[in-house]
Amino acid sequence: MRYYEDIEVGETREFGEYHVTKAEVLEFAEQYDPQPFHTDEEAAEESAFGELVASGWHTAAMCMRMLVDGPIQDRASMGARGVDELRWKQPVKPGDTLSVRTEIVDKRVSESDPTRGYVDSKLEGINQDGDVVISWIGLGMIARRPDGTEE
Repeated sequence: MRYYEDIEVGETREFGEYHVTKAEVLEFAEQYDPQPFHTDEEAAEESAFGELVASGWHTAAMCMRMLVDGPIQDRASMGARGVDELRWKQPVKPGDTLSVRTEIVDKRVSESDPTRGYVDSKLEGINQDGDVVISWIGLGMIARRPDGTEE
């Protein structure tokens, strides 16, 4: 288990592989973001995208899944305070394969609760061509080591 004390500013990781299917793009969009360029192939051809694309919220959810299956799994995570600077950089299409890159950009001990620290990390979702398709700054909360020692 990695605690607040084990995480260093500047630390980077690359991980995950998520294959985007047309069925999943349509299913997510029908339920959560039913805009025509996410739900209707013919309408999408007439859109600014020229083809069916995943909802940005779906892209965020796919990257979140890889984050949970990746570094969050081995951290003493206490959730998050929010997300800053969410940007959809490029559309994600059925057939794309996504991965994630993270970088720790800031950390500090909570002033109100010394048992936790705040760890801010930049996330980039990347497609199979190496293009960044989404980015955000995650404002994480990580438990401090229970015995108060540094590892």
